[in-house]
Amino acid sequence: MTRTDRSTTALALGSVVSGLLAYLLFALITRGLGAEAAAPVSVLWTLWAFAGAAFTFPLQHWITRSVGAGHEGDVRRAAARVSLLVLAAALALGLLSWSVRDQLFHREDAWFPAMVVLVTLGSAVIGVVRGGLGGRGRFEAVAWSLVAENGLRCLLVGGLLLAGVHDPVAHGLCLVAGSLVVVLWPDALRFTVAGAGQSRPFAFLGGAATGQLISQTVLTGGPVLLALLGGSAREVTAMFAALALFRAPYMVALGSVPQLTLRVTRHAVAGEYDVLWSLLRGLGTVAVVAAALAGALGALLGPEVLHLVFGDSVDVSSGQAAVLAVGCTVAVANLALMVSALAQDRPAGVAGAWGVAVLVGAGGVVALSSQSPVARSAGGFLVAEVAATLVLAVLAVRTLRRG
Repeated sequence: MTRTDRSTTALALGSVVSGLLAYLLFALITRGLGAEAAAPVSVLWTLWAFAGAAFTFPLQHWITRSVGAGHEGDVRRAAARVSLLVLAAALALGLLSWSVRDQLFHREDAWFPAMVVLVTLGSAVIGVVRGGLGGRGRFEAVAWSLVAENGLRCLLVGGLLLAGVHDPVAHGLCLVAGSLVVVLWPDALRFTVAGAGQSRPFAFLGGAATGQLISQTVLTGGPVLLALLGGSAREVTAMFAALALFRAPYMVALGSVPQLTLRVTRHAVAGEYDVLWSLLRGLGTVAVVAAALAGALGALLGPEVLHLVFGDSVDVSSGQAAVLAVGCTVAVANLALMVSALAQDRPAGVAGAWGVAVLVGAGGVVALSSQSPVARSAGGFLVAEVAATLVLAVLAVRTLRRG
């Protein structure tokens, strides 16, 4: 097995294990504390996920691209300004969560707003470490960081439950503590002054963060849209469960894309656009075949698998399962297109593509106004993902032709 194959396998396995540990962590907290007591931790978990989209993802890919392109000095020179931006954003989010702490956490104290600040800072540091490791081709270490982060959280929560500690604050701090695994790779936080490009860190980070936040909202926001459209509690739960199941490949891909970032960056810097054209054509072929297969399997097996995993109360029709399965599969292709565009320094195009996708998806929801709330939510989700694919594909073609 070549080093590339080992790296690919390690990243895929790391993503899978990290995802399983995340499910285990949530199950431990929910079962150990009870649904009501675990509510503030669940809210913190949700905010942590958005912090990952806003900070971990863009920082990781900006640094991987900069180091891979030989512009490591750009990261060193921008470090102070980027750090101040992250700190200001974390404090602002903390103050905002403090102002609505009763609605968010159902508590009067400052513990959870303070933890919002900490998880935001932790997400940024995790992004820096993974970016430094990825830019230097240390993908096995990136995989270990994925496992270690949620593994540490599980160990801490398990220890608290064994000790009989059921305080939500203590369990929230376990979530915060996951980012402490960065101490295992201190060299990933060090960058040399060598190499200088025309880096625009804030433009890159802003575009990447906007694109990833919108894409995550499209991918996970179906149940919220369904509730707003008048769907029943049973239907909302069923859609949440279906999306949680069908987006499993996306979660694996999300942990595996650092290798794609470095690969595309190096090909682009070397001017190897014929290779990038081949990658784009291959991605298109795989996406079409995978989407068709996902639709067929979703229709045939989706309802039964959902019953098996989540119980008979989770009821999704074959058609709805097919639509959601196809949408989640297209989302994987969108992730690859987005990462490739970022590797070629097109952050504004990524943000614009997802802005268009949301507008088209909203139009789809309106066009399906005669259908049920479930059909409108699922249809709008699929339309938005397909629209993003088309716009990102056009962006990829224009970028390669310009090159």
